[in-house]
This record gives sequence, structure tokens and C-alpha cells, in this order.
Amino acid sequence: MAQPQRIGPQDLPPELPVFAISGAILLPGGTMPLMVFEPRYLALVDDALAARRLFSLVQPTDGAGGVVPGLYGTGTVARITAFGETGDGRYLITVAGMCRFTLIGEGEERNGYRRVKADYGPYLSDLAGSDKGPIERRPLLAIVRSYLGGLGMATDLAQLEKADDADLTIRLAMACPFSPGEKQALLEASSHAERCQLMTALIQRELLSESGNSSIH
Repeated sequence: MAQPQRIGPQDLPPELPVFAISGAILLPGGTMPLMVFEPRYLALVDDALAARRLFSLVQPTDGAGGVVPGLYGTGTVARITAFGETGDGRYLITVAGMCRFTLIGEGEERNGYRRVKADYGPYLSDLAGSDKGPIERRPLLAIVRSYLGGLGMATDLAQLEKADDADLTIRLAMACPFSPGEKQALLEASSHAERCQLMTALIQRELLSESGNSSIH
């Protein structure tokens, strides 16, 4: 995976536009394609391109609780690295994950999209990109092999096996179809090693559930 351009703490804005997607997370060091078609998010991208190309990805919640109602408490700063337009008014963009942050309040709505106030303190180490592992790679790949095979995606495994520990963990955490709550737990994990262990447990639970065995060993 190509490394996105680094930014420093001084580049992180205190307030960010919010692109809310359920069931999708962006991890620092990861990249994600987005098709943008809602008017509010088209305006968000326009505004981001006119500034530093930065906005945030945060998962929405069904509940009204939390510091910012309707949003999970942790999100990720995304930087637009590629931009294109379709003939029907949509944008095709690629974003790179820069740094996670804690939501500490809500700013004033702008052009139909929400804005949140960010505290980067707990996650500033994301900017260094120093978490390279090691992870428990073999158990993860073994259970992913069974999982992807059941989804008819076994051919994707060859590319994953070539990835380094950090890249492997990022790709799987972002791509596997976990629930929004499980995705959020993966986002908030303190390290790739912890994220790897959590993914292994989640996939194991899913496989056991599909086989009708409710106990996890």
C-alpha cells in the first residue's frame, strides 16, 4: 500500500466536516474509495478541496446519547488524495487515513453537513506511523482463509499474504463485513496487535455461529 503524505500535529484542524458512513471505518495508513452523490457531501468535498483537503469519517449511531448525538465518539481525519467527476454530477474520490480523534463537541452546520470539534491527544502517535506490529499473523490468516472461502472471496487471500503486518491488519479491519459496533471497536483498538486479536475472535465467533456451535474455545 502506498504511504500517504505525512501531516504534522500543526496541520490538524480543531474542527472538521463530517462524512458519516455506517459500517465503514478508515484507519491511519489505509485508503478508501468513495462515491459522493448526496448534495451535502458534494458540498463537503468542494469545501475540503478549497482548503487542506481534510475532512472526517465518523460512523453514525442509532442512539441519541454521546458527546455528539447520532455519532460514535471516535473518528478519523481523511485526506483527499484523488478526485474525479462523473457525467451525472457525482464525485469519485480516494481518501487516506491520517489520524484518529475523539469527538468533544459539535460545530456549526455548514452547507447541509455537520462539523465536529476534535481532540487528537489520545491518537497523535498515529501521525508517526510507528505501529508496525508484530501481530499474531498465522492464526489470523488461517481463520481469514476459512472466512473468505465461505464468502467466495478466497482469491483475495494471495494478495493479503504478501502484505506486511500493519498493512494486513488495516486492510482486513476495513474490508471485513463486521457490524458497525464491531468496526468501531477495531477503529479504537490501541494497536495493530490488539486489532488483530479482536478480528481473529470476531471471525471465529462468526464461523462458529454459522456452524451452529455457540461456544468459543
